Amino acid sequence: MISIIDRCEQKYFLSNEKYNRILNLIKDKVEKDKYFFETIYNIYFDNDDFELIDKSMSKPLYKEKIRLRSYDIATDDKEVFLEIKKKYDDHTNKRRIIISYMDYLNYLNNNAIPKCNKQIMMEIDYCFKKYHLKPKIKVRYDRLSYYLKEDVNFRITFDNNIRYNLNNFDLSIKEEDNLLFSDGYIMEIKTFKGIPLWFNKILSELKIYPTSYSKVGKIMEKEGRIYV
Repeated sequence: MISIIDRCEQKYFLSNEKYNRILNLIKDKVEKDKYFFETIYNIYFDNDDFELIDKSMSKPLYKEKIRLRSYDIATDDKEVFLEIKKKYDDHTNKRRIIISYMDYLNYLNNNAIPKCNKQIMMEIDYCFKKYHLKPKIKVRYDRLSYYLKEDVNFRITFDNNIRYNLNNFDLSIKEEDNLLFSDGYIMEIKTFKGIPLWFNKILSELKIYPTSYSKVGKIMEKEGRIYV
C-alpha cells in the first residue's frame, strides 16, 4: 500500500443534470475503478480554535490538514488511514500510515505510538502535539470512482450524499448524521500528468469550472462559522 502520494487534484461542483451529462460523454473513455462504489468515513482533526480549518478557508497557497479515513464502517482490526494532506496551489501531497482502528484509538486516547512507518508517524505525532489536535468533524459520503482507459493514473471521482457529525466521532457505528446538501455531486480529478485536451473540451462545453469546494468549510459555514 502506498504511503506517500504526490499528484495534482482539482474539484468541480456538479448539478445532478451535469453529472448525468458528463458521465454520458465520457462513458467510452473510462472504466470503473476496482473500488467503484464506497462509503468513505473521515474524521478531521483541529484544535478548539479551529486553527487549521480557518487557515485553510482563508485560501492560502499552502495549507495542510490531518484526517483519519476508513472505507466503510470501522471494526477494531480494520485498516484505517491516518494522514497529513498538504496542498500547494493545485498540487497535493499525502503522507499516511496504515494502522488498525484499535491502534488509532490507542494512539488518540493513550498516546500509544503504533507500529508503522516511523518517519510519517513522527510527522503526524508532531502535528498532533503542535496544534493540540482532537477530533472535530466526522464526514461520510458515497463515492463513485473511474479511471481513464488511456491512463490508469488519471482518476475521476464523484462524491454525493455527504453527511456530517460534530459530536460523535465513532467510525464503528452508522449515525443519523446531518445532510450537507441534497442535490449535486463533487467531482474530483486526480492526475500525475494533467488533463487531456478532449476532457478539457467536455468541461468547457458543459460550462463546468474548477472550484475550491471544501466539504469541511461548507459544514462549518452551515453550522454558523462565516468565511469571506
